[in-house]
Amino acid sequence: MHKQDTVKNANKVNRVLILFVASLGLFISPFMVSAVNVILRPIEKEFGMNAILLNWVATSYLLAAAVFLVPFGRLADIYGRKKMYVLGIAIFTAASLLCAISQSSAMFISFRAVQGLGSAMILGTGVAILTSAFPAEERGRVLGISVAVVYLGLSLGPFLGGILTNGFGWRSIFLVNVPFGVAAVLFALYKLKGQEWAEARGEKFDLTGSLIYGISLSTIMYGFSMLPRFLGYFLIALGMVGILIFGIYEAKIKSPVLNTALFLKNKVFLFSCIATLINYSATFAVGYLLSLYLQYAKDFDSRMVGIILVVQPVVQVIFSPLAGKFSDKKKPQIIASMGMVLTTLGLFPLIFLSKDTSLLFIMGCLIILGLGLALFSSPNTNAIMTSVERKFYGVASGIIGTMRLVGQMLSMGIVTLVFALYIGKVQIGSQNQEIFVNSMKLIFIILTVFSFVGIFTSLARNEKGT
Repeated sequence: MHKQDTVKNANKVNRVLILFVASLGLFISPFMVSAVNVILRPIEKEFGMNAILLNWVATSYLLAAAVFLVPFGRLADIYGRKKMYVLGIAIFTAASLLCAISQSSAMFISFRAVQGLGSAMILGTGVAILTSAFPAEERGRVLGISVAVVYLGLSLGPFLGGILTNGFGWRSIFLVNVPFGVAAVLFALYKLKGQEWAEARGEKFDLTGSLIYGISLSTIMYGFSMLPRFLGYFLIALGMVGILIFGIYEAKIKSPVLNTALFLKNKVFLFSCIATLINYSATFAVGYLLSLYLQYAKDFDSRMVGIILVVQPVVQVIFSPLAGKFSDKKKPQIIASMGMVLTTLGLFPLIFLSKDTSLLFIMGCLIILGLGLALFSSPNTNAIMTSVERKFYGVASGIIGTMRLVGQMLSMGIVTLVFALYIGKVQIGSQNQEIFVNSMKLIFIILTVFSFVGIFTSLARNEKGT
């Protein structure tokens, strides 16, 4: 009995170390995404970037991450998730250092794409490692902690990014990643010796399918960035045709990069992934819209805007672990659906924003949104990972990340399209403030409808036979 207790305690300690290592990687990637938003102006000035080039600072990262998430998830299932995760952190760390010492816009954007590649390796394996290492009865709690870590990175990014930029310049945001990355690599190598997860070991990697998938997805995401121009619509349609060809090809080969049976024969997996896409499509643009609203309609400075907008991620950080733990005891699909309901209730009142709307009203909406996202994210992730075999954990983790990134691009695509139709190619100011507020209301109507549809998509996976 004493020996069993010792082994059990050793396993617990080991799992804590695994959670710590995974959390380091899951923190630095979203931290980087949100921190970059506060340094766009100084980067623009130093490198003399025009608006199109500046857009590629974010787009190059998102494109690389989205394209490589699923292929790297599959490689991790075959060759080892810890190997892929450690390599991802090493690449991300090296790219961060190279971004910090870049001397031109071309160098900087190129290294941002390499950062995105490293991020794909981290995000495509981090959740898979946690799902592999922890038993089913603890999985929801641990995934809830991982989601809270992601939200913590997103919320601290602008805050710490602003402090670092003001004190040490914009390059310090990239340099601060280096010690964290080195620590995560060394910790994983020395503290997790002998730990590896590769249930698909020995299977072949589908390079052709990966190329079709990567080209098609990058075409779709680039199309979103080109809206509302005709070329944007054409590229999105072309990319969708490519995804259809990819699905047909994958169904015919023995060792696909993405097993289509995951979607065709697993209702929980299918509708959980669709719910992820809808959720991020409905919510990602909220922070961007409210940031513009608070600055142009309310005339607040960036510091005050940051204080107001941080309310939502703080609520998510607090409640995500609790929602995850709750999903270990109740059906995670039910809890995630409740999250979609709250998300819709948080979005709906924002349709009625005006110049005179009170801050309490706005912060109340953000609290409801934060609670809704907390209830949705970790239980939904738990539902996805629990619904697949162990050998598909890497691919499933990659698909979650891909749905999130495509949803984010779709959300911003909606904003770009509506702004182009209502405001046009002019700066937002007092002369068009009323038009800006009206266009924002239309966007919130669209986002609310998305979220409302998401409720039924989330509930659809709870029918008998799932």
